[in-house]
Amino acid sequence: MTPEELRAFCLSFNAAEEDFPFNPETSVFKVLGKMFALTNLGARPLTVNLKCDPEDAVRLRGEHEGLIIPGYHMNKRHWNTVTVDGGLPERLVKELIEDSYDLVVAGLPRAERLRLDRP
Repeated sequence: MTPEELRAFCLSFNAAEEDFPFNPETSVFKVLGKMFALTNLGARPLTVNLKCDPEDAVRLRGEHEGLIIPGYHMNKRHWNTVTVDGGLPERLVKELIEDSYDLVVAGLPRAERLRLDRP
């Protein structure tokens, strides 16, 4: 997955936005103000921090040692850093991004979740 493909996929979700609250190099993808992905699109290797269910986070780290690690500068119980450029199947990377988005949406207040469901 290229940096452009990563950005486009993150922005394809309902109400997703890209923000740069830390510095001009760090893209933070949010849904209704809540972060679901964080990456430096110019870094090599290309990685992305993604929210993850704690049990799944540990399992994924074991199954993909070195390619999925505890979230860099994040709560390591709830976030993983995923290497995006080549070592993992693109389908898995997209599933992990979607899971992160879904976890963040699930934590939003009910009224905001309902707002997302409207066309």
